[in-house]
Amino acid sequence: MPGESFYLTTPIFYVNDVPHIGHAYTEVAADILTRWHRQSGDDTWLLTGTDEHGQKILRTAVANDTTPKEWADKLVRDAWLPLLETLNVANDDFIRTTDERHETAVLIFLQKLYDDGFIYKGEYEGYYCVGCEEYKQLDDLMETADGDYAGQLVCKIHGRPVEVLQETNYFFKMSQFQQPLLDLYESQPEFVQPASVRNEIISFVRSGLNDLSISRSSFDWGIQIPWDTSHVLYVWFDALLNYITAIGYGTDDEQFARRWPGTHLVGKDIARFHAVIWPAMLMAAGIQVPTQVFGHGWLLVGGEKMSKSKLTGIAPNEITDTFGSDAFRYYFMRAISFGQDGSFSWEDLSARYQSELANGFGNLASRVIAMVSRYYDGVVPSPGPYGEADLGIQKTVRDAASAANTAIARLAIHEALAAVWTIVEELNGYITIQEPWVLAKDEAPRERLGTVLYTATEGLRALAVLLSPIIPESTEVLWSALGADSLGADSDGADSLGTVWEQLLPDAGRWGQLPAGSRVTPIEPLFPRIEPAVV
Repeated sequence: MPGESFYLTTPIFYVNDVPHIGHAYTEVAADILTRWHRQSGDDTWLLTGTDEHGQKILRTAVANDTTPKEWADKLVRDAWLPLLETLNVANDDFIRTTDERHETAVLIFLQKLYDDGFIYKGEYEGYYCVGCEEYKQLDDLMETADGDYAGQLVCKIHGRPVEVLQETNYFFKMSQFQQPLLDLYESQPEFVQPASVRNEIISFVRSGLNDLSISRSSFDWGIQIPWDTSHVLYVWFDALLNYITAIGYGTDDEQFARRWPGTHLVGKDIARFHAVIWPAMLMAAGIQVPTQVFGHGWLLVGGEKMSKSKLTGIAPNEITDTFGSDAFRYYFMRAISFGQDGSFSWEDLSARYQSELANGFGNLASRVIAMVSRYYDGVVPSPGPYGEADLGIQKTVRDAASAANTAIARLAIHEALAAVWTIVEELNGYITIQEPWVLAKDEAPRERLGTVLYTATEGLRALAVLLSPIIPESTEVLWSALGADSLGADSDGADSLGTVWEQLLPDAGRWGQLPAGSRVTPIEPLFPRIEPAVV
């Protein structure tokens, strides 16, 4: 229902390196979902940010001859905040784990768990992956037969050797929550999605949960344990709390009640932290668990997960500098079924840009506006009686809007975009069959020409609204070109529809919203031709 709270988070990303398109993929998906909910009238909030504590950050900073905080400040300023601007992400907040607001609330949470008996001191020895900042079980590791690490146990995710650590740490009694977690998964099947990730999580928990080591004493870059300052908090225990510290946990009860619980959008490789450790932490603290944890698939390059350490990372601006942010956003949401792994290739990106964006959508917008300008001096004509073909377009628009809204509710962004794109395809076919350029040669069918061009422009109105969360720059240009935001005297006194952002998406499929008499203005190609040599 419109007006409900929709709080969405991305993971907070490690600042050990600059972002690649795998990070950008998550940010864009989150932005599209929250833009959609915002334009549906929901009380929407998008949180993203950076994870800045832990051994990996410390080692990276030392290797770069600086302090961890200076390193984090530089990366956030020069790489992570600019990423959001590059991708046109409209986040509401940006949390850093070095923020005072975060650290203060973490201490409140930690002290509560300690006071309530969920934390104790003990000994631990195990295989530790610095890249994951996690102790690993043997089935998380593999022994390499060749290469630089031949004969060593390496992390299956990072492909790098693990370290054997023996420490006296503080532990969280996570084993107590095995059955409550299984009960959660059974009673709320949508809590972990997609199904493949849910099944993996259930299998993991059923195999038995151990207590979780939540402190380190071998380094000091982290939040100090309040009752024992010789220890710092385990980076994941620290990082997961950002989802509630950013919205007022422990400091602003009203804001916290307004936003929580939230939906977490994460890569499937970190779903276990979010769907096992995190809800167990919340249960221990007496806090409601999240609405959902959605573990989307990986971006693959050459069959491998996107990774800086494996030199398969591609910087987002390598794409946006040539194709633009709208094409970036469109491509990754269109080419990959959200929730599954997907392969990136320059050839596929270039082909879809040309066929779907430039020739499909962009050319449709240009030719319709050009015909209204040529045949009606730029004034959208009044429609005459609707025939079967015109009513067919109206049905396509109505059905597409309904299907897209339903898909977004399931976080199926690719399905929503596919539904909306049927309008592009049907309108292009409609214009080809109706041949308005032929109708314009004879005064007799003038009324029919008006009906055809009104149908086409009103179809563009619906497209501009439905695509605005996905390709915001292009749709804003189109919206203005349709005259929807500045209706003049020729519109019979009709009020402006307002900006494209003010249009309610659940209402986008209702026919006849663009008033006859609206004045269109010519536009440059929304998606200009890119020379093959550039690509």
